[in-house]
Amino acid sequence: MTLQTIAFAGSRLDRADHVRCNPDKLAELSNWRARLLLLDGLDPVVSPDGRLAWGTLADADAEAELVFLGLDGERACFAQVPPSLNGNVGPANPRLWQAMATLDAGELATYGGARSMVDWHARHRFCARCGAPTALAKGGWQRNCGSCKAEHFPRVDPVTIMLVEHDGNILLGRQPRFPAGNYSALAGFVEPGESIEEAVAREVLEEAGVRVRDVRYVVSQPWPFPSSLMIGCHAFADDPTVTVDVTELEDARWFTRAEVEDAMRAIARLEGGSAFRAPPPTAVAHHLLRWWVAKG
Repeated sequence: MTLQTIAFAGSRLDRADHVRCNPDKLAELSNWRARLLLLDGLDPVVSPDGRLAWGTLADADAEAELVFLGLDGERACFAQVPPSLNGNVGPANPRLWQAMATLDAGELATYGGARSMVDWHARHRFCARCGAPTALAKGGWQRNCGSCKAEHFPRVDPVTIMLVEHDGNILLGRQPRFPAGNYSALAGFVEPGESIEEAVAREVLEEAGVRVRDVRYVVSQPWPFPSSLMIGCHAFADDPTVTVDVTELEDARWFTRAEVEDAMRAIARLEGGSAFRAPPPTAVAHHLLRWWVAKG
């Protein structure tokens, strides 16, 4: 798999760390040629031709903070954090998915990164150590507290998402919020002091009562709702007995290779399979299933 096949990965912008860390260079690039990504709150503004809409820095709110997204050739690209923006940690809504569906892979990745950054700034205007206001630094890739001198950095929350295999079958689950018939890979946040392998084993045991072994990494995906890194893994189970934690899942069950193959063919037609509806291509779980089917 290449990054370009994974939604929200593969931005064409140069992150240009050398510019972030150079206030003079950043100021030099903040000119009439610089571009401002236009957002409706945290949602993308899409042009009539189905691309991200850009303006100039003159379009920014006079009181907004400007986050440096990177370079597009020689032009600097920014997003703004208006003082009225509160951030949003909820999942994407259908209207947002409809807007994102028009964007090509590179633009979707640029938007995803910008959304994560803007949302983080909107929710971290005060120091977690002393409560004093913080100020944007390094082009928006850091916030500094003028009171206690603490430095704060945009966070990314690691999440394991895993296929568990037993005797040629795959364990999938569904949350109560899923549409009827939808199943996906089990997932959960990596906790402090855990390795990825330990997080996979713990989450599967907690959610489905299944013990796993031989955890391996497969693929990852940045997920900007609000800012996670989905770490796709595969593991084996020796005992297929499932005990569902109903506080986490509505159901978890084993599916045969034939059922998975049928569901993957069906989702390509935007339909559900005979046994379940597979995750869409925007989800890393889709790519995990596609990888599993392809490896045979």
